[in-house]
Amino acid sequence: MASPTDYLLALDQGTSSSRSIVFDRGGRIVAMAQRELPQIYPQPGWVEHDPMDIWRGQLATARDALAKAGLKAADVRAIGITNQRETTVLWNRRTGQPVHHAIVWQDRRAEPLCAELRGRGMQDVIQRKTGLVIDAYFSATKLRWLLDEVPGLRAQAEAGELAFGTVDSWLIWQLTGGRVHATDVTNASRTMLFDVHRNAWDDELLGALDIPAALLPQVQPSSSFFGETDAALLGAAVPIGGVAGDQQAALFGQACFDAGMAKNTYGTGCFLLMHTGERFQPSTNGLVVTSAAQLAARAVGNGAALLTTPLANGVAAPQGTDIQHGFHARAPAPGDAAAAVAAAQYAMEGSVFVGGAVVQWLRDGLRAIKGSAEVQALAESVPDAGGVMMVPAFTGLGAPYWNADARGTITGLTRGTTVAHIARAALESIAYQSAALLAAMSRDVEAAGGTPVAELRVDGGACVNDLLMQFQADLLGIPVVRPAVVETTALGAAFLAGLSSGVYAGTDELSALWKAERRFLPTLSRTQAEAAMARWEHAVRQATAG
Repeated sequence: MASPTDYLLALDQGTSSSRSIVFDRGGRIVAMAQRELPQIYPQPGWVEHDPMDIWRGQLATARDALAKAGLKAADVRAIGITNQRETTVLWNRRTGQPVHHAIVWQDRRAEPLCAELRGRGMQDVIQRKTGLVIDAYFSATKLRWLLDEVPGLRAQAEAGELAFGTVDSWLIWQLTGGRVHATDVTNASRTMLFDVHRNAWDDELLGALDIPAALLPQVQPSSSFFGETDAALLGAAVPIGGVAGDQQAALFGQACFDAGMAKNTYGTGCFLLMHTGERFQPSTNGLVVTSAAQLAARAVGNGAALLTTPLANGVAAPQGTDIQHGFHARAPAPGDAAAAVAAAQYAMEGSVFVGGAVVQWLRDGLRAIKGSAEVQALAESVPDAGGVMMVPAFTGLGAPYWNADARGTITGLTRGTTVAHIARAALESIAYQSAALLAAMSRDVEAAGGTPVAELRVDGGACVNDLLMQFQADLLGIPVVRPAVVETTALGAAFLAGLSSGVYAGTDELSALWKAERRFLPTLSRTQAEAAMARWEHAVRQATAG
C-alpha cells in the first residue's frame, strides 16, 4: 500500500479536454476527472481557446480527481503538468489576465509570416538551431501575429508588461499565484525560438521574428522544482515537480528512455516520436528534431533524483545560476554527485494534424455517428473501405508532407459506397498517416546507420480501437504494443514529478513499472502493405494537386 505521500497528481491539459489523474507509486490510476474544453473557430483555418476556460477547467478537474481519490492535497507528493504544445498564450503580468484568446497549435493564420521567413532564407538556421522546420504549427509566428495584429500589444510587450507562454507556463503562473513564469526544455523546444543545443533562448531568432526577450519564461529541466501551488487552490501548497509537452511526456510515460525506442500517440492529432539519445540527427525526410524530457544528472539509471529550483521573476540570480539555461541546481547534499543537469536528450518527431479529430468530424460534421465510441462498430460492419480513401487535410498536411495548402479529400466513391465505408476510410487514414511518418523516420535512421524501430508503443484515446491498431501493425510490418496504462501522457508527467520529488530512484525503476496490455502482430504480407501505401500516396497527391 502506498504511503500517504507517495501519490502523484498529473494535470493533463489537452486540445479537446482538461484532465487530472491521481497515480499511486506503482503508476496505477487511483482517480481521474475530465472536462471538455470548448473550441473557438473564428474563421476557416483559425483555432482558439479561452485561456480562462483552460485554467478553470484544469483546476476543477484537479479538485475533482482528489475528491474521487479520497485524498487531500497534503497527501500528494508532487504535481506533474503535461500540455498541448505550441498553443500560444499571452497575458498581463500585473493582472494575470489573458490579453487575447490562446492561438491553438492547429491554427494556420501565421502561414504568410512563415512564407516570408522562408523567402528570407531562414530555413537552414532555424533547422540547425531548433531542429524544426518553418511552419505556422510552432509558437513563434503565432506570438508574432499577436504582437503585430492586436492593437497595443507590441507596446505593452516592449514595456515588459506581458508574459508569453505555452499552456504549461500559463498553468504554472496561475497555480503559483503569478510567482513563477517558467517552462521546461520540451515546451521551449517547440517555439522555434530555442536553441536545443545550448538549451537557451536564441537572440538571433528573437531578432529575426522581432519578439522582445522580456516576454519569455525561464527554462528548466523537465524534472525539477517549478514552485509550489497557492495553498488556497487545493487546500495545501503542493510542489510542481515535473513539466513536459504532451508528446515528450508520453514518450517518457512509455518508458522510451533509450535510442531507437518509439511511441505513437493517437489523440486529436497523431504524434510519432523516436528517442535518439544524445544524438541530434536532422531529418532529410520532412521530420523535426525535438528535445526529449530532460532530467537532473542523478535522475537517471538507479541514481537519486536531484531537485532544481527556478529563478523567481524579478529576483537576482543566485550564485551558480546558469543565466542562459534559466535554472540552477541546488547545492549537493553530502554524498551527492555534482549538481549538474544530464546531457540533452533528443527525439525525432513527426506530427499528423488530424488524427482522432477525423472521428470528431464524422460525429459533428457528417453526423454519421452519435458518439466517437460508435466508429469501430460502424467501420467493422464492412470488410474493408471498398476502395474509398480519405485524406483528412482539414488544416493542411503535417509531416512528412508539410503542405499548408492541402485540403481534405474523399476519393474512390462508387454507387455502392456507404457511410460505413467512409467511416472505415476515416479510421484507416489515421494509420496511413502514421505509417508514412514511420517510413520517413526509418529512411533517416538507416541513412545515419541506426537501427530501425522494432516495435511501436501506442497510447492516446484512439489506441483503444482494436481495428485501428491491427491495421496500423499491418501497414508497418512490426508489432504495435498497447500498454496496460494507456494514459501515458499523464503518467509521464507523474513520473517526472516523482523523480524530482524522490518518489522514484531513477529511470530503471520506471522501466520496470511499464507493462504491455496487448501486442498487435502484422497479418498482411509486405507486398500487400506496400500496395496499400502506394494507394495512400496517390490519394495524397490528389489532395495536394493544384
